[in-house]
Amino acid sequence: MKYAKWVSALMLLLVPMIAAAQLAHSEYIAAQVPFKFTVGNVTVPAGEVTLQLADQAGWVLAISNPDVKLSIFSLASPVVTTKAAKNSALVFRKYGDRYFLASMRIGDTRTVYEFRPGKLENEMRAQTMVPTEEVLLATAR
Repeated sequence: MKYAKWVSALMLLLVPMIAAAQLAHSEYIAAQVPFKFTVGNVTVPAGEVTLQLADQAGWVLAISNPDVKLSIFSLASPVVTTKAAKNSALVFRKYGDRYFLASMRIGDTRTVYEFRPGKLENEMRAQTMVPTEEVLLATAR
């Protein structure tokens, strides 16, 4: 019984990785991000960043920065829009000099993947800071 917790935790980590390996190339984008940013509660350094769906429903995305050997999973909410995106892009909310990943669009699809604000972003919102929106074009692979 005490091993059941460990097996459950291991399965929760491995299943998204297995699913990510089986997804189509159109569900994978890359961008050169010139600034560090936060997704959830994790800060991702500047550099080449790749995002890939890690489950078929689009609720989990794998985010990696191979320059610093960083790989994380983040929850996202897929939202279907009325019009397909022309280009793949990452959208950031900027508070002062801090960037937070807000959403990801994949070109030629109607789905936008929105990321939930983390603790730091919620604190900045509570201080009535108003964000600006930054869009960074990405390459679908």
